Amino acid sequence: MPTCWFVSEDDRHKPIQLPHQQALILGRGPETKIKDQKCSRNQVELRADCNRGFIVVKQLGTNPTNVENVIVGKGNQVPLKPGQKLCMVNQLYPYTVRFIEDTSTFGSTGEGNKPVKRHYQNDFHGDEKAKEGPACKMSTPSHTEQASNGASVAEKATPQKAEPAGHWSQGLKVSMQDPKMQVYKDEKVVVIKDKYPKARYHWLVLPWESISSLTALRADHCELLKHMQKVGDRMIKQCPDAQKLRFRQGYHAIPSMSHIHLHVISQDFDSPCLKNKKHWNSFTTDYFIDSQEIIAKLERDGKVSVKEGMGELLKLPLCCHVCRKEQATIPKLKDHLKTHLPS
Repeated sequence: MPTCWFVSEDDRHKPIQLPHQQALILGRGPETKIKDQKCSRNQVELRADCNRGFIVVKQLGTNPTNVENVIVGKGNQVPLKPGQKLCMVNQLYPYTVRFIEDTSTFGSTGEGNKPVKRHYQNDFHGDEKAKEGPACKMSTPSHTEQASNGASVAEKATPQKAEPAGHWSQGLKVSMQDPKMQVYKDEKVVVIKDKYPKARYHWLVLPWESISSLTALRADHCELLKHMQKVGDRMIKQCPDAQKLRFRQGYHAIPSMSHIHLHVISQDFDSPCLKNKKHWNSFTTDYFIDSQEIIAKLERDGKVSVKEGMGELLKLPLCCHVCRKEQATIPKLKDHLKTHLPS
């Protein structure tokens, strides 16, 4: 059976062996040499499946862990396969996973065949606790609710085994293939309605081509993104309220769903699915990047980079996107928004 190794991309420390089907908790500490206070001592729980060739990553810390630029979310778990990148916290401290048959290629200390031991301890800041013993199988929420959060929150889901293809972050790939979800399709893209729309009109334009996130875009994707925007324009034009409502087309800086998608959303934000600050700020701050801006960056630089600290924008105060007046709560914000709705 191959051995599994958790490898620091920036060579902060030697590779860490992950025992087969045993939970290992890592975070800030001597094993990773991470000193960043935003990284919990118990940031992630890792469980390797050496037979199937992937590990399951469960986020324990409060601040976001990312896999392939997709936020895992506290209490949730996602698969990590060879060739994919995990960032321990806030898109920093990158890691990959490797499975090898010959342990002599890693770790000259002769510890290659020994299980890695890690004491399960309370986080210094007390933001979470990890118990000794086998890790529990986690629940996962509906995929579209995750996408609209901008960060994930698990609640009232049925426990299930972690399956790489079935995880909620892959849910868009399932929905885009469902004829009942499709409202438009051509040879390049498909359009579906967001299951949890944050406004009266909220569509997602997805390419058939598998592109995980903004940072996976390359110069030759420019024409595809232009086509996606044209399809978004078409959706707006056929909308019965197109003359009354304003629309925006754009991308979340750090989407929670693994497949690039263009949001086409009316600016009324009149929806019961808009429930919290993260929902609001993910569409009304710089966290939401206009489609034309992404296309311009791609044409200019041949790639799209996401600024550090974008996740902090989700914590900003609730401010009206029209008059910028600050509101104390979501209910008060919604009452205020009614004053801006067209008559």
